[in-house]
Amino acid sequence: MQRYFAQRVMLAIPTIVIVMFATFAMVRLVPGDVVQLILAENPYATEEDAQALREQLGLTDNIPVQFTRYVGRLVQGDMGESPWTGRSITSELRTRLPITLEFGMLSVVLGLFVALPVGVVSAIRQDTAIDYISRSFAILALSVPYFFTATLLVIFPVVWWGWSPPLTYVTWTEGPLDHLYYMFFPALLLGVNLSGSVLRMTRTMVLEVMRQDYIRTAYAKGLRERTVLVRHAMKNALIPVITIIGLQVGTALSGTLIIETIFNMPGVGRYFIGAILARDYPSIQGVVLVLATVVVFVNLAVDLIYAAIDPRISYS
Repeated sequence: MQRYFAQRVMLAIPTIVIVMFATFAMVRLVPGDVVQLILAENPYATEEDAQALREQLGLTDNIPVQFTRYVGRLVQGDMGESPWTGRSITSELRTRLPITLEFGMLSVVLGLFVALPVGVVSAIRQDTAIDYISRSFAILALSVPYFFTATLLVIFPVVWWGWSPPLTYVTWTEGPLDHLYYMFFPALLLGVNLSGSVLRMTRTMVLEVMRQDYIRTAYAKGLRERTVLVRHAMKNALIPVITIIGLQVGTALSGTLIIETIFNMPGVGRYFIGAILARDYPSIQGVVLVLATVVVFVNLAVDLIYAAIDPRISYS
């Protein structure tokens, strides 16, 4: 297991480097740059001023040279500074990343809280009213974009009932219940969207496992349905479901980009959107690097969970 873990970590490094270089190149190849935006606020700026600012920001060299210099600083733990605020990207992410991770994990948990039991019930009550309703819910959850439902939640309750979900961020220290109340609605919207694919996969895999011979044998021995599901069916059925859950973590992190902006959440997603609009290269690179690292290691964790659930799987 330790050898497998070390191999996967070593393989993750080239993946992260490729993502870093692709992001580094793309943000610089897009028409317009941060220098033009900064100097647009100064009507008296000249071309000499623009050239001096580019040299100050290290934008005069070609992309490979800039990337090499960036990696050298990154190895030392320095992600750079924002050309707009002068603040360290590392300190910004240290403050904002826990908010985004908490929101993403809460969304996944709420989605699983809906998807797993509903998917199991839908499978064991196949072609009943419960099954048809759950399948329709899964299709609806996959079809309706979360940013659309988030916008509806912010606008229409105010118009119809004079109520709105909280749009001012509350920290844990200010009040744990108020903090959870603030997080609940955006996490629920994103979680419902994520639950569609997990629900469908859970239903499919439980149906497949329940048709196996060893399940029929368990029923023939007189075991109760709950015992058959928990002890015999769920472990085999959950392996493909866990794969989908691992992929959903990446989807949840990408979903925070828009949800955080709609609900005024001071996380990485909202910070990333602002960085794109401002052509803040170091901030964009830092956010992509951190989120890519999280996604890579979540998928590694999923592989390791396989062995814990199914003893037949071994990485030795």
